[in-house]
Amino acid sequence: MSFLRRRSAATPAGPDFDVLAMDPGDWPGVLGAGLLPADDGTCQGVILRYDLFGGRGPAMVIGNLPPGSPARDVEEDEVPFEVTQLLQALEMDDASVDAVTVTGTEDMPVMHDDNLLIVHRVTCSEDRVSCVQFDRSDGVLVTIASWDRPITEDLYRLLKPLPAELFRR
Repeated sequence: MSFLRRRSAATPAGPDFDVLAMDPGDWPGVLGAGLLPADDGTCQGVILRYDLFGGRGPAMVIGNLPPGSPARDVEEDEVPFEVTQLLQALEMDDASVDAVTVTGTEDMPVMHDDNLLIVHRVTCSEDRVSCVQFDRSDGVLVTIASWDRPITEDLYRLLKPLPAELFRR
């Protein structure tokens, strides 16, 4: 996908984990998906972009990054990878994207189905960005970055596992 900057020329066959996302059949708008390849051809993450603005830009990016994914390695004041992808997809210039930093974090409990998630809310210097992260029981880090709309508890009810086969080539 054009909204992802590839780390190598290799194209992964697909993830070996299910992807927590909103089912595209249940969600209005356009869905784009990108795989993050490692040099050995394994999948280091799946990034989903939901365009809810009728072709005027993405409203949300959801990342599923397994343990060891280089996209998980960010400095303490750096925004998560998914926030950067969202801002680049909105065609912000590189200087503007680089200027966005983390200004605060907060942990909060949220119910997803019958499971209690400890959601890590990330506050960014760009106040139109909402961002949350949580770890799944299989170690995959899920990050949701939203543009110009808050992430509420209603969103977690829409998340469901999409099978890895959906992302295989």
